[in-house]
Amino acid sequence: MTPPDGPAATTARAPARPLTILLASPRGFCAGVDRAIQIVERALLKWGAPVYVRHEIVHNRHVVERLQALGAVFVEELHECPQDRPVVFSAHGVPKAVPAEAERREMVYVDATCPLVSKVHVEAERHHAAGLDIVLIGHAGHPEVIGTMGQLPNDAIALIETVADAEAFQPKDPARLAFVTQTTLSVDDTAAIVAVLQRRFPLMVAPHKEDICYATTNRQEAVKALAAGTDLVLVIGAPNSSNSVRLVEVAERAGAKSARLIASAQDIDWAWLSDARRVGVTAGASAPEDLVQGVVDALRARFAVTLEEVRVTDEDVVFKLPRVLAETTSGA
Repeated sequence: MTPPDGPAATTARAPARPLTILLASPRGFCAGVDRAIQIVERALLKWGAPVYVRHEIVHNRHVVERLQALGAVFVEELHECPQDRPVVFSAHGVPKAVPAEAERREMVYVDATCPLVSKVHVEAERHHAAGLDIVLIGHAGHPEVIGTMGQLPNDAIALIETVADAEAFQPKDPARLAFVTQTTLSVDDTAAIVAVLQRRFPLMVAPHKEDICYATTNRQEAVKALAAGTDLVLVIGAPNSSNSVRLVEVAERAGAKSARLIASAQDIDWAWLSDARRVGVTAGASAPEDLVQGVVDALRARFAVTLEEVRVTDEDVVFKLPRVLAETTSGA
């Protein structure tokens, strides 16, 4: 009798079911995330381990664990950092009080705030200096929102999270308002909130250029382009990653039958794909490409895969490293 795992069993095995994977492009790391990770890596080369990092450098467990293995120590607050070791501030930005405290303690620090988040900080400060009250469209408790609100005195910025908030908002002076936004929001949701504010306060000053970053916008557009007609969209990212969570919402609104947020291929529930024929795959701006390839490989292992890329634009943005680290090399 032929053993159940022998040649006869292999020959009798049913052929793999066809599955089309629609791979979103752009996806994964953006320029701000890439810069922030490089900052931690170069700081470790320059100063050796440990290098402390205030908050997760980017919202992705796999990235954080890799940097921990290199010698990075992640903490939530500056008081957890020893005075004699360098500290890096995360890509999401920090309140002004944080670098001020680092300077008071005479600490070496490197600010890895994404330049597009720094742009929002500068806008808010400029509006405040001009005597305007500021509305920040964003999600309460997100590190980027905490950092932006922390650029100014406590009563200078009002947070608006929803259309209902925008309808209910009562400013001190409707004629002296400006708005800024978190960089990782849903483009469509934000447009709806802005429309309400501009209807109610037609003199409100808008950003010179869209605050939602290019990478967030591009990843959402790529998901919209592939979502219609898909049985499932898999978004690789972390639950605390705003831009990743927004991709799930965008996929569902754009016509995907279902959309799921996963950290890696290990999180796939194969019951989700029991009847699937077309699956979209993308990754949030903090998710490395090897996680995307891991998901594609896992799907290939179970299905007869046809891979199609859905590309909406090319990205060539690169942000410079801080001068203190720009010349650091592996031989330094």
